Amino acid sequence: MQRLIVTVIIAFLAAIALGPVVIPWLKRMKFGQTIYDLGPKSHLKKQGIPTMGGIIFALPILIVPVIMSYGYQRGRLMWLALICTLGFGAVGFVDDFIKVKLKRSLGLTPIQKLIPQIIISLALALWAYFDPQIGSALRVPFSGGEWNLGWFFIPAMVFVLVGTVNSANLLDGLDGLLASCSLIDFATMALVVMALAVGEDPRQDGSLTCVMLLCGAAAGALMGFLRFNAYPAGVFMGDVGSFTIGGLLAGVCLVTRFSLLLPIIALAMVLSSLSDIIQVTYFKATHGKRIFRMAPLHHHFELGGMPETRIVSMYTIGTALLCLVALLGVN
Repeated sequence: MQRLIVTVIIAFLAAIALGPVVIPWLKRMKFGQTIYDLGPKSHLKKQGIPTMGGIIFALPILIVPVIMSYGYQRGRLMWLALICTLGFGAVGFVDDFIKVKLKRSLGLTPIQKLIPQIIISLALALWAYFDPQIGSALRVPFSGGEWNLGWFFIPAMVFVLVGTVNSANLLDGLDGLLASCSLIDFATMALVVMALAVGEDPRQDGSLTCVMLLCGAAAGALMGFLRFNAYPAGVFMGDVGSFTIGGLLAGVCLVTRFSLLLPIIALAMVLSSLSDIIQVTYFKATHGKRIFRMAPLHHHFELGGMPETRIVSMYTIGTALLCLVALLGVN
């Protein structure tokens, strides 16, 4: 517990220290946000605000848990989760770089983003499937049992990984929204993994303990990032940030076999994806009619006159309550 708390504090301080270094550098490099033409008109004032600020929390997430797990037998689980984080974060970095350098608001095309995501997800799913510490069985919340998917585990995890990463990307639409919700998600997963690691001697096999430290580092780093990203945002995380968050959250759930917790703790991400899918499907089926004022769902609330800060508060409180429910289901 003490090492977890220290990890959170160090990651927080690292993000706080990186902000004043990274943000001026992004400004000098002219890495400003290009606002999507079809987005809410109120967002046009955000044109030019530095993006790719996800670097501020991505670096502590990748470095701090490795340092703080010194003296522990790290095992494979933390490395798998870190590779998942780094792999998806790299795709987001390339997407951001194209946006800011070529001034293309859409960055990579959907297929250009999807192919590397599927390749990364497939590799990770195969690794997990053949790893004796993970295998093909998922823990089932509230039951204490397991659900063995057999070979179907591989395509199921590809779907979960790709879906989580893109859902996180869709949720990143308002100042501090994704960072606030994800902060609570990672704090919750730190407690979940702590419960799983009871009785584990980290000096003999610290696999789960190191994953717990990874979640703590993510929570602390995002807490520090909110100093710069909360409304009114002085920097945006960009796809490098949202892909890093989605990759890490899905990766942690993969290695702990708790992917079935994602629809609960990450319901905000799920709603963003579902609202987007429903909107596009209905729009095409009805030749131009819409269910929501704009998708994802948080933009529907925004165009209805709800302030950004209230939407973020509503989503954050909802996420906190759902995470408490999720903790009840961990046996």
